Amino acid sequence: MVAQDNTGGTDRRRPRRPLPRSSGPDRARRAQPRTDDDRRPAGPPIPEGVDARQLSPEIRGELMTLDRRTADVVARHLVAAGNLLDEDPEAALAHAQAARARSGRIAAVREAVGIAAYHCGDWAQALAELRAARRLGSRSPLLPLIADCERGVGRPERAIELSRSPDAAKLTGDEADEMRIVAAGARSDLGQHEQALAILSTPQLDPSRKGSTAARLFYAYADTLLALGRHDEALQWFVHAASADVEGVTDAEDRITELT
Repeated sequence: MVAQDNTGGTDRRRPRRPLPRSSGPDRARRAQPRTDDDRRPAGPPIPEGVDARQLSPEIRGELMTLDRRTADVVARHLVAAGNLLDEDPEAALAHAQAARARSGRIAAVREAVGIAAYHCGDWAQALAELRAARRLGSRSPLLPLIADCERGVGRPERAIELSRSPDAAKLTGDEADEMRIVAAGARSDLGQHEQALAILSTPQLDPSRKGSTAARLFYAYADTLLALGRHDEALQWFVHAASADVEGVTDAEDRITELT
């Protein structure tokens, strides 16, 4: 991720009251004007060792529209969000929201908030942020995530509609497989397990594939077979999922144990 697009909202600038007069040396001091950055929420503290240069050059390029100080703070919040995403998605979301409060018109920032919210299971916020990222010109393949958020908010029909869209037809490789998983899940949400199985098996699955996307694809196929009562076939595909899952993204091993 960029990392996952962050509290936005209206920047309320209240009229500033006159400073009270004081005696002694303080009276001679003149109030320093507050910058826009000073008016924004500080956000969570950025962990030590987090450096803006750890952000990808492509995303740093998007931040060039900001002043140098703001760009540095935003970049470091995004790095912190990416580092925390797996172990503490709530903390990652807080950092992404802090970045959004300073740069809400940058696609990579909104994407970071959306991805962090997705990892937190906040489907409505994730959906809003990922849509905003696309409108702002994100070059990331966000459509499968957006469709899955539609499932999360209880609109599987909308997820299926997105999976049939012209934009979905342009997806290739892992992104196309992710959309297949989402579309099949939406069909299963509606109790349409045969249709889900057809989506997952077209094109035909290659059990020799490795990697997290392959593992999730095989796992979804196995789970759908199980929903259809095809126990032995389901067990075989859970085995394939476990073999492909070199990063441990599924609980395929546990499912194998349950079924045997």
